[in-house]
Amino acid sequence: MSRAFNFCAGPATLPEAVLKQAQDEMLDWRGSGMSVMEMSHRSEAFIEIAETAEQDLRELAGISDDYAVLFMQGGASSQFSAIPLNLLGDRTGADYINTGIWSKKAIAEAARYADVNVAASSSDQGFSTVPDPSTWNTRADAAYLHYTPNETIGGVEYDFIPECGDVPLVADLSSTILSRPLDVSRFGLIYAGAQKNIGPSGLVVIIVRKDLLGKARPETPTMLNYQVIADNGSMYNTPATYSWYLAGLVFKWLKEQGGVAAMGELNERKARKLYDFIDANEFYANPVDPRYRSWMNVPFTLADEALNADFLKGADERGLLNLKGHRSVGGMRASLYNAMPEAGVDALIDYMASFARERG
Repeated sequence: MSRAFNFCAGPATLPEAVLKQAQDEMLDWRGSGMSVMEMSHRSEAFIEIAETAEQDLRELAGISDDYAVLFMQGGASSQFSAIPLNLLGDRTGADYINTGIWSKKAIAEAARYADVNVAASSSDQGFSTVPDPSTWNTRADAAYLHYTPNETIGGVEYDFIPECGDVPLVADLSSTILSRPLDVSRFGLIYAGAQKNIGPSGLVVIIVRKDLLGKARPETPTMLNYQVIADNGSMYNTPATYSWYLAGLVFKWLKEQGGVAAMGELNERKARKLYDFIDANEFYANPVDPRYRSWMNVPFTLADEALNADFLKGADERGLLNLKGHRSVGGMRASLYNAMPEAGVDALIDYMASFARERG
């Protein structure tokens, strides 16, 4: 039986080659006589896995020695509180841009610890666009500026990196990390949940400029203190070893595909195909400002919502899985992360075309 095309927003599809390698190594990693998930995180074998994964990530993303790379647990949502606790230092305020549900969650959590200034919001436009940077009410004395480059649920994605002077820029790159080239040096801190473009859930990767370490508030939980995690090689406690191992396999796979530049070309092509089809077919619509349409998460609606259940049933029968939109916005959503092959997008378009002919 061939594998289905899984359009889930996360946990998302993984490269088949990675899954097969993990399968081959499940019972015996390189003659060790045990699985990676059984290894001590202090063993030479796992330390090799961990160090190789970090080095491959640094090479893929162009991360300099000015940055620490942390492999933490708790997903990206754990960082909504870790970031203010670690970065506020002797300041009290932080700026946030609100472009959707994940921005709102980050803002709500940060407000427990900081004077949060929502410097701009697209809520009055139904979170269908990005606020014009000329209208942002940012503060020169903010501890940092936080934004969500890609809103996974709403399908809104920035096509620029914000300018914020000497204020550190913080980005939730969960949906877009490693999907195209990115100038990491523009950021003070990047964080990304693993379950979209990196690997399985349970892991969150932090890329933080080293000069921002050591500022954690006294009440910061030890397990959320970036300095502690950095000083202990992300092994203050037992880390998510198997997720870390699988992430390392994904990094190797990405390098074999030609790295982030090659992935960027592929991802742009996949997204363009789907958007072009939606725009050319009156049966489907995408609600997002065309300039800010996401490459990774493509929401769309049918002309008649009463047909949604039939559309999803037919998609499942064809092995096109997890196309139901998030409950907060409805409709459909196709997530096109790195591991989604172009053939999956082609199969989806073929099905959408046939459904529109039959039911439109």
